[in-house]
Amino acid sequence: MHERSSVDELAKQLRSELDRYSAGGKLPSSRSLVERFRVSPVTVARALAQLAAEGLVVTRPGAGAFRAQPRTPAAPAGDTSWQEVALSADGSADLVPRTVDASGVTICLAAPPPGVLEFSGGYPHPSLQPERALAAALARAGRRPGAWERPPLEGLPELREWFARGIGGGVTAAEVLIAAGGQTALATALRALAPPGAPVLVESPTYPGMLALARAAGLRPVPVPVDPDGVRPALLADAFRCSGARVFVCQPLFQNPTGAVLAPGRRAEVLRIAREAGAFVVEDDFIRRLVHTDSGPLPPPLAADDPDGVVVHVASLTKATSPSFRVSALAARGPVLERLRAIQVVDTFFVPRPLQEAALELVGSPAWPRHLRSLSAELTTRRTAMTAALRLRLPELALPHVPSGGYHLWLRLPDGADESALTAAALRAGVAVIPGRPYFSAEPPAAHIRVSFAAVSTTADITEGVRRLRTACDEIL
Repeated sequence: MHERSSVDELAKQLRSELDRYSAGGKLPSSRSLVERFRVSPVTVARALAQLAAEGLVVTRPGAGAFRAQPRTPAAPAGDTSWQEVALSADGSADLVPRTVDASGVTICLAAPPPGVLEFSGGYPHPSLQPERALAAALARAGRRPGAWERPPLEGLPELREWFARGIGGGVTAAEVLIAAGGQTALATALRALAPPGAPVLVESPTYPGMLALARAAGLRPVPVPVDPDGVRPALLADAFRCSGARVFVCQPLFQNPTGAVLAPGRRAEVLRIAREAGAFVVEDDFIRRLVHTDSGPLPPPLAADDPDGVVVHVASLTKATSPSFRVSALAARGPVLERLRAIQVVDTFFVPRPLQEAALELVGSPAWPRHLRSLSAELTTRRTAMTAALRLRLPELALPHVPSGGYHLWLRLPDGADESALTAAALRAGVAVIPGRPYFSAEPPAAHIRVSFAAVSTTADITEGVRRLRTACDEIL
């Protein structure tokens, strides 16, 4: 049984038995709970922690768990209706409303209901994460001399150097800032490069979290279509000319959601077009380490071919490790680097030093290349299983591009199909998928869904999930 569901079931059982104990009464020992319910000590500890977080029990190291004292009645709810007026007035002069719509992001982050297979996930399944290597790295990091001291504001020099070497092209550690995850780095870049109300060019389709960041900053996303070879340079030049934008955000490698890789002949064109427009390119290199075994040599980051400081590069360790291991880098050349640094310091001060030390321990260990090789092989197997299952059971869903990296597929629905209805039907059938609409900043050219092959536990789950999706398609299409 999946660890998460075991924890939830044990917590539910213990919650139902709390009335047996008086306030302050001692619950059975962890050892007795392990023996009674035939679960692991970790499951017991997590279930008790869940009850403690709900205020139902109190845990005391060395003494055990006790039923909590009765809660004080909640204070009467206040009247927050005044905020509707205050927030509306605050945005009345904005060229672009700065409302925050997180729906496109939360659908990738939220766990599906029990029994529903997760084709919607934005991160690899825990079985694909290097949990032991991460635990060992954290333990070693915590024992490093000075590990709990304040780090340099820009990040540890050794970690900045490691990211700089990964970018290449003469990028130095002095041109790298350590940030708290790719989303934070993107937010910093957008704030640094464009004032509220300005247009920002984005790939179409593109990552919903980036669209949400842009809109929350008061920016106006302008779409530039992507094909299997990446963004189309002629349309990019047109978009710069028509919009007056000074920023273009792109994912040149295994683009989300299409999986496209920017073709060699287009790389120099994109940089030239941006340079002539006096614009920056924000390169979101979020998934370079989730390469498949059949991909061949990877192209270097755009930043490696950019001596003029056009590219602001974002790299992250999160996708290849764990959703909670939020360590990333921002790299830039020229005066913009100081602006990025100032915004980051104001927003977050710095990334916690123990996390940076753990990142150094992890990437410097023999376990790191072993994990990347294992992850690459498993992602390739899963992609192959999903593409085969889709072609067999759902040939009416077009798969225009099979990516050689990443963790998902982008499927076009038949003309006239309702992707929202299909998403709802899929959930009823027991599989969660992501509708395509949130990936477009303007009207989409067709209905799509995105399906992940990395968030479920096995290839058998992939086959079963496609079967359930077939059931949903039979209901809707």
